[in-house]
Amino acid sequence: MSADDLTPRQTEDVLHPEVRAASDESERGPGGDRLQHAEAASKPIRADAPREPQPRGAKVRGNRPIDQAEAAERFLAAPLHQKAHDERLWDVRRKRDVAAHGIPEWEELRELASQIKTHTLTHLDHYLEQFEAAARANGVHVHWAEDGADHNRIVLDILRKHGAKSLVKSKSMLTEECGFRHFMAAHDIDVIETDLGERIQQLDEEEPSHVVMPAVHKTRLDVADVFARTLGTDPDNDDAHYLAESQRETTRPLILKADAGLTGCNFAIAETGTVVTCTNEGNADLSGNVPPLQIHSIGIEKIIPKVEHLGVFIRLLSRSALGSPITQYTSHFRGPRPGTEMHMVLVDNGRSERLAMEEFWTSLKCIRCGACMNTCPVYRRSGGLSYGATYSGPIGLIIDPTFNKRKYSTLPFSSTMNGSCTNVCPVKINIHEQIFAWRKVLAEEHQIPLLKQGMMKAAGAVLSRPAAYRAAIQTADSALRVLPRFAVYNPANTWGKKREMPHAPRQSFHAWYRQNRMKKGTEA
Repeated sequence: MSADDLTPRQTEDVLHPEVRAASDESERGPGGDRLQHAEAASKPIRADAPREPQPRGAKVRGNRPIDQAEAAERFLAAPLHQKAHDERLWDVRRKRDVAAHGIPEWEELRELASQIKTHTLTHLDHYLEQFEAAARANGVHVHWAEDGADHNRIVLDILRKHGAKSLVKSKSMLTEECGFRHFMAAHDIDVIETDLGERIQQLDEEEPSHVVMPAVHKTRLDVADVFARTLGTDPDNDDAHYLAESQRETTRPLILKADAGLTGCNFAIAETGTVVTCTNEGNADLSGNVPPLQIHSIGIEKIIPKVEHLGVFIRLLSRSALGSPITQYTSHFRGPRPGTEMHMVLVDNGRSERLAMEEFWTSLKCIRCGACMNTCPVYRRSGGLSYGATYSGPIGLIIDPTFNKRKYSTLPFSSTMNGSCTNVCPVKINIHEQIFAWRKVLAEEHQIPLLKQGMMKAAGAVLSRPAAYRAAIQTADSALRVLPRFAVYNPANTWGKKREMPHAPRQSFHAWYRQNRMKKGTEA
């Protein structure tokens, strides 16, 4: 059953009075101050602000390289969306810093989490077998999927054996990676997303743009348009509480009538065979506990050895993702309820292959907090959909090429290499170093355009010769001081797009140092 099957409703009769009331988007404490929640601050949009269509994502053309720059330009050309996106994510980044600095042992937690992940990944076969044995002992049916297609076939087979026609699912990046929802639609299985952001994206026929906040690239005006078109809400009411409650009121009946439920997995505990999910909406609990058939999709890298290790990651996850001490719901699924059935599907989908990559295997430590995205200046200003992949932002730059080098060959170049992503990663993945390593791999395997190869070769020749480098800098500085604007800001100068070139100094630091600090006759 889908939302289209529900009878049209009168919103005023369904929504609670306090939700219909005018709101400034935030609750206030006794002193009148806004309460600090985990979500990013959303500043009211001025009533006279021009309506702006939401920029769409990268154009995916089969196996051809994704043109992230083209999609980013379209996002930058939408100032309302670009500014809102940047402000929201930077606000979350600041909340993350406050939360991290509030724990004296923060760096020790990061180091411990990194070591636990290193140990687990280097003994992954042992812990996967331990998890399987414990889960089976708990009465769970355990399945192994070699890739995304295998995962989808396994779940479809389970649903068909139970005559299930509808499935409610909580947020899961793994199922996005597998193309799960589209596969099920092709086999007449109705899949309903229960996470608010994922539901927004499903109704708008878009993929998620962020691993934690799937619809963060949208404004409230966008959501109001989507809900008016698909749920019959008031198109002129963009109040966030009204929109959230509207989605809740239309989704809850679908949950109650669903034949099956599917959740993702944040952590899988080998010791007990337990799946742990972390949500702020409780939708994983509803998806896992209401339908009679329960399915969990688990990436094999989500394994951790013991229950005692879970606390380390729980303390890191929400603080890194949203700046809150803990998610609202940290749910443990261990075995089926009486009269129900539980299945767990362990999915590889290229993870074993990545584990064998000397420079890139530590990317499997990722706990999907999105902290690297929230701090990345490129991601914040270009939007997650511009990457044209399930995983965007810095972590996507090193994960995506492991799936398809050619298709995602441009992504590792969508970075300033500032290292902020590595600094905030809760499990200490050296993200910016792996981005650089991918650039080398792609260049060596000729997976980048000929023009870029030529530019990199020329840059390498200049940068490897100090005298040539200094001459080039001197020539460029002199040219910048005298060239007319049209000669500098043109399609050939990609650095001049959306930014002003810096003023050329009268003297380079090297020249100044030779003149003022070096002894006469000393060579550079």
